[in-house]
Amino acid sequence: MNIATILDMAAEAFGDRVAVASGASRFTYAQLRERACAAAAAIKASGAQYVALLDVNSPAAPVAIFAAAYAGIPYVPLNYRLTAPEINELVERVAPAYLITSGEYAKLLQPHAGVTVVDRAAFLSLPASDAVPEIGDDPRAVAVQLFTSGTTGKPKAAILRHENLMSYIVGTVEFAAADDNDAIIVTVPPYHIAGISAVLSSTYACRRMVQLDGFDAKAWLAACREHAVSNAFLVPTMLQRIVDHLAESGEPASRRERSAAGESDEAATAPAPAPASLREGAVSPVHLPALRSLAYGGGKMPLATIQKAMQLFPHVDFTNAYGLTETSSTIAVLGPEDHRAAAASSDPAVRRRLGSVGKPGAVEIQIRDEAGRVLGTEEAGLVFVRGPQVSGEYLQQGSQLDADGWFPTKDRGYLDAEGYLFLDGRADDVIVRGGENISPGEIEDVLLSHPAVADAAVVAMPDEQWGEGVAAAIVLKPGAAANIGELQELVKGKLRSSRVPQKIVFKDALPYNELGKVLRRVIRQEFV
Repeated sequence: MNIATILDMAAEAFGDRVAVASGASRFTYAQLRERACAAAAAIKASGAQYVALLDVNSPAAPVAIFAAAYAGIPYVPLNYRLTAPEINELVERVAPAYLITSGEYAKLLQPHAGVTVVDRAAFLSLPASDAVPEIGDDPRAVAVQLFTSGTTGKPKAAILRHENLMSYIVGTVEFAAADDNDAIIVTVPPYHIAGISAVLSSTYACRRMVQLDGFDAKAWLAACREHAVSNAFLVPTMLQRIVDHLAESGEPASRRERSAAGESDEAATAPAPAPASLREGAVSPVHLPALRSLAYGGGKMPLATIQKAMQLFPHVDFTNAYGLTETSSTIAVLGPEDHRAAAASSDPAVRRRLGSVGKPGAVEIQIRDEAGRVLGTEEAGLVFVRGPQVSGEYLQQGSQLDADGWFPTKDRGYLDAEGYLFLDGRADDVIVRGGENISPGEIEDVLLSHPAVADAAVVAMPDEQWGEGVAAAIVLKPGAAANIGELQELVKGKLRSSRVPQKIVFKDALPYNELGKVLRRVIRQEFV
């Protein structure tokens, strides 16, 4: 089944229901399909083999996803936070392409042969097409291609086929399950797998999508109130910023806010009391009566953050959704009842589950050692996953599935006796900061360019806000000198601010094994 079928079903069942609200723009499901069909005609006429998007959240994202599906070619959202050279390298890799962009991002692009660049406003205003596109029926056709950084730092093109995405959506979402007034707020960028799954799952549920073109805690809270948002997805960093904003602003559920919303104190939804284990240092609940469900994922959630969030939003169902690009999104879930049970329990084995990612959904999970032996409960090892939604495939590298269909996630973890999955971190050396993968190698190259630096190793360090931060161990050349500030400025000048090591230590030598590989696990202990 082609993912465009999802839009056809929603448009036929609830054509007049608002599909996307973005600023002052509104698109019903019928209009969304009309725009996608018009775009598909233009894409076919261009001769493109890919549909690329270099832009923030806007109605162009869902239109482009479905237009690519109607046109029968892959959708490729690009990370607009990359540097101009990085962006243009990716554009070269998808040419010939039909590329949608806007404003400042258009200025980053160099001329590329075979790449048709279209402004977002023009893309959303294409003339309607009389021809109804014929949806391809090859489930093995590529629907989405996402560039993801691996251990080498060179972006790999992860492939998601229609059958992978449809397996995930049909297996986790009930068609037309949303009520007329339900709305999900979409803040994750369109180049993230969570941004794509938000479009597909919301369309299948026939739920209104409220888009923000960037994340700001105050704006997020305001949008939730303005649009009566019922559902949300956040990466841990975003939830941390909301918690911090509420603590700094002292923004409780006030009588004035309720009155402004036309709601009396008696009519307001009375929040359930927070579990006893969360009441120490309790804060006043925040008044967002429409918000029922908040999912989070994309990185490690600090325990203190989720505990405080459960205090602030005691009436909200929290869900930890663990997934990867290569698995078409979520593969394990810690559901609302799991959150409440863990928070309320006096049993340490149950309480610790608040730090887990829950149980597998429509997939199987195994923990293996380095030799491939399947491990038992409480034994930490490499996480493998298998199921129809799992692609595990890259454009150039091919399928990474083993002979039995298992995909190595490159995460480390273990299962408890009840099947809850606990993650220990990445098996490789990629730093996951706020849901963004950072290659240590690119930072090390910059540090080694300093005339005083003889050796450098970059590792992840625990970070309360970002989940993981960047740390560096430096060996200086004999007689040479450098200070922390100048090394940080060097990285900031060559790369992006997210790559700047927040902590640097100077060492006489770095630890290596007998094969000449730096022992990063030893270095990490410096920053624990």
